[in-house]
Amino acid sequence: MSLYLVFSVIAAYFILLMVISYFTSRNSSDESFFTGDRESPWFLVAFGMVGAGLSGVTFVSVPGMVGNNFLFFFQFVLGNVVGYLFITFVLVPLYYRMRLVSIYSYLNERFGRYTYKTGSLIFLISQSFGAALRLLLAAKILQFAFFDRVGIPFFITVIIILLLVWLYTNKTGIKTIVWTDTMQTMFLITGAVVTIYSITQSLDLSFAGSIRAVTEHEYFQVFSWDGQSGNNFYKQFIAGILIAIAMMGLDQNMMQKTLTCKNQWDAQKNTLTYSMILAATQFLFLGLGVLLYIYAENNGITLPVGPEGQFLDTDTLFPALALNHLGLVAGISFLLGIIAASFSSVDSALTALTTSFTYDFLDISKKTGNEKKKYKNWVLIGFSVVLFLIIMAFSESRGDVISLIFNVAGYTYGPLLGLFLFGMFTTVKTKDRFVPMVCISAPVLTYFLSWYCASKFDFNFGFISIAVNGTLTILGLLLIRRKVIIES
Repeated sequence: MSLYLVFSVIAAYFILLMVISYFTSRNSSDESFFTGDRESPWFLVAFGMVGAGLSGVTFVSVPGMVGNNFLFFFQFVLGNVVGYLFITFVLVPLYYRMRLVSIYSYLNERFGRYTYKTGSLIFLISQSFGAALRLLLAAKILQFAFFDRVGIPFFITVIIILLLVWLYTNKTGIKTIVWTDTMQTMFLITGAVVTIYSITQSLDLSFAGSIRAVTEHEYFQVFSWDGQSGNNFYKQFIAGILIAIAMMGLDQNMMQKTLTCKNQWDAQKNTLTYSMILAATQFLFLGLGVLLYIYAENNGITLPVGPEGQFLDTDTLFPALALNHLGLVAGISFLLGIIAASFSSVDSALTALTTSFTYDFLDISKKTGNEKKKYKNWVLIGFSVVLFLIIMAFSESRGDVISLIFNVAGYTYGPLLGLFLFGMFTTVKTKDRFVPMVCISAPVLTYFLSWYCASKFDFNFGFISIAVNGTLTILGLLLIRRKVIIES
């Protein structure tokens, strides 16, 4: 693709974002940035959340990971669907009943100030790493497609993306993002569909022929029953349930959009619809992955292979084929999809991080309108810097980013999962000041248990580390429970 065409696509996309920002910022209030004035149509939120849930990770990393992990990731997706049922019928009613802006306010009422601050801090750390790793992948592809060709170094590329995000979100935050995410979701899905069409045309496959080619390929393996493997069905399925609850239901980023719906019923329709669309879309991307490898095999295109026979740099397969082999239309569709991924992976994350920090640590709800604006702007800039630093720290990482994200989530979201489950399903009171110690100890113990089981028994925890982490957190909370004094 020509340099001018790539630049034109990027410029046109950003102009469209600014137009949306302009219209959504009209008649906005001091709370628009944080709550969207609780007026978002539920179906719009559901569709838009798919873009934030997919981001560049699903767009690029899921198709690429098929070469090493077949379709085993779909076991995890099936667990996600069950996790969303818990979110819909347990968490959403709780949040609406308490009329929460920051969902971690629940921990303050259930346990106390130390637990509340600890839960919020866990989210800030988890979301910062998750958003940064998602943006890292998209930024690398934009670097390859455009910025390298004009001599702009990678760190400047990241700064440009973060600056553009700030320009269209700083005024009305979540109110704008509900609409921009809808557009971004459309481009992500369109990019996948156009690529599939381009591959089938190139390979002279009919619709039925392409389905047969995918389902008969050696990579089309959905279920693994190897108990020691990290891809084992039970490990993936259970981890899918727990990570969905933690990374969506206990995540300010995802729930903040749900809480912009007008009422609880609309919010529940949103989460159910979102879960179905997300599962179908992720299966589409896995099927796309098989087609990409079929195309590469038929055209003599190979990926570098590691010492154990696994593919390296699988995240480069989709962009390399779309931009260099599949024609102009596929290239433009891919570029629009990855640009959408770049922005959707960071805009809502920055808004959620800003909301959580300002409400949970700066008590912004008690500030005046001008003070809210000032604090919000400075915190937004501060977290942009944090994401930049994390991206640069992981800029040389290789392999599929999605596995890295879920492995990190197992350690960072585990204590949050334990806190909420313990709070909702027990009436036990804890010694609040000791909760931070429990939430630090649990992931550390999980790491050493994972290492010990892998080295001694060749047993890979895989994504199930979040269950171990959450369980250790609950056990720790039981150890610091307060004794009930019965008066005679």
